[in-house]
Amino acid sequence: MQVKEKTNFFKNIIAMRGMGQVISVSSALVMMCIVFSILNPNFFSGKNISNLLRQVVPILIIGIGQSYVLITGNIDLSIGSIVGMSCMISATLMTRGVNPWVSALIAMLCCLGMGLISGLLVSKAKLPPFIATLGTMIVARGIAQISNNNYNTDAIGEGARGFRNFFYYGQTLGLFNTVWIGLVVFIFFDFILSRTRTGRHIYAIGSNIEASKLSGVNVVFTTTIVYIISSFCAALVGLITTATGGLGTMDAGNGYELNAVAASVIGGVSTLGGQGILLGTVVGSFIWGVLNNGLQFAGAPVAIRNIVIGIVVVVAVLIDIIARTGKVKKAKE
Repeated sequence: MQVKEKTNFFKNIIAMRGMGQVISVSSALVMMCIVFSILNPNFFSGKNISNLLRQVVPILIIGIGQSYVLITGNIDLSIGSIVGMSCMISATLMTRGVNPWVSALIAMLCCLGMGLISGLLVSKAKLPPFIATLGTMIVARGIAQISNNNYNTDAIGEGARGFRNFFYYGQTLGLFNTVWIGLVVFIFFDFILSRTRTGRHIYAIGSNIEASKLSGVNVVFTTTIVYIISSFCAALVGLITTATGGLGTMDAGNGYELNAVAASVIGGVSTLGGQGILLGTVVGSFIWGVLNNGLQFAGAPVAIRNIVIGIVVVVAVLIDIIARTGKVKKAKE
């Protein structure tokens, strides 16, 4: 009887939305860790694991934001630029004597405004998400550049030590605060996506937007909220970037939009919308981090690392499309 109950429990776990993909990529992650540990025994050293966790967290956070957008069947190309915008605005204000926490709040509000604009352009103005967020990407990067008159900022100084400790250098219960921030962000947004009506509406829009409208889903509101969440995650990573380097750099966040897509798609979030869970994004982020870290330990140049990750992303998307279109054909038959 107990064996049957355990079997049913595992069957229920596997039957959960997107869990099959999570299990598959988790297996791949374990295999990668084993291979890299064989290539270099220092891979599993305490110092490297600690550094790996801190490298993964920013990708995880922006991956969560991008996952929300992808599940609705859209995309957000502005994430990387909003990271830079958050970094530059917060650092510029700090170097000019503004309280670090006030600076962080102002930067966050500015970035949320960009998310609101992106959301309205997509949901209300009906612009293709690629075009809408390409525009806000350019605008956000421009704001990052003019924040300090087209220069990187000076060091944010000793007055921002508390800010830097909170977002990067400080530790709580043996883990860096950055890791705790990533964990809290995951738990909070996973709860919204999996346990609330808003989460159900997000999946419904990605699955069939017309059916969602007929069911009473407020598509404009939900889509706009999704882009605001994406911008919140990017702004938070921007603050972590400021704390990490201790200054604002105009190119902060370059390429992060692609890393966010990589983490989401590798973890099973469909680019066609309506499918994926944030646990998959966590695993996808770790695959991205382990690939980067492991290849670096193996002495592979940056170009090779980029090529490998690019291939992994393309293959993941291709598998998703083949699986989804295959299911559609079977349903029609």
